[in-house]
Amino acid sequence: MKNILVVDDEEKIRSIIRKYGEFEGYSITEAKDGMDAIEKVKAGGDYDVIIMDVMMPELDGFSACTEIKKIKDIPVIMLSARGEEYDRIHGFEAGVDDYVVKPFSPKELMMRVNVVTTRGKATPAEETAEIFRYEGLEINFTARTVSIDGKRIDMSPKEYELLFYLVRNKNIALAREKLITEVWGYDYYGDDRTLDTHIKLLRNSLGEYRKLLVTLRGVGYRFEA
Repeated sequence: MKNILVVDDEEKIRSIIRKYGEFEGYSITEAKDGMDAIEKVKAGGDYDVIIMDVMMPELDGFSACTEIKKIKDIPVIMLSARGEEYDRIHGFEAGVDDYVVKPFSPKELMMRVNVVTTRGKATPAEETAEIFRYEGLEINFTARTVSIDGKRIDMSPKEYELLFYLVRNKNIALAREKLITEVWGYDYYGDDRTLDTHIKLLRNSLGEYRKLLVTLRGVGYRFEA
């Protein structure tokens, strides 16, 4: 049975997620705020995913996510009443794996939980791949690391997955739908803005090598090297 930690200062929201989560066969643990969530993770809570609200007393969701990722790399789905690009970027930079805007469909949220908990595992292609190098850019598929001029680049899990998929399919035009399907999962219920946001984050992370991520208007993207 997979375990979900639900973090929200509103008892009603926690109750709704608990109801649908238990119906889908998940074990649910509740936390009333970010500090409570951190303490539960520190105490050894074995969670497969954390569903966390952004605006909470004591400690906001973004800050709590950053601290939790330092303790253990647990996937985080962020809940927010705000859906602006800035908030999405802030969330993904903090290590958030998915972003759900309120009001949300509990059924859709459970579908996203399923996607997050079943994606992100190393594929056979990654396990057998060696190292991709382009000038000062080095991508180690096996170790799941990216370096520029010998300096390790820190990225979110989804940034790594997206970059690895693009590089493994370098010089191939990849449709937006194809990228979303392969990186986020067939049943992903998000929107195109999530892909665009991650491409923007990737370009920022790659610095001078951002030019390798080519936008194909009306189609999608291509890693050109």
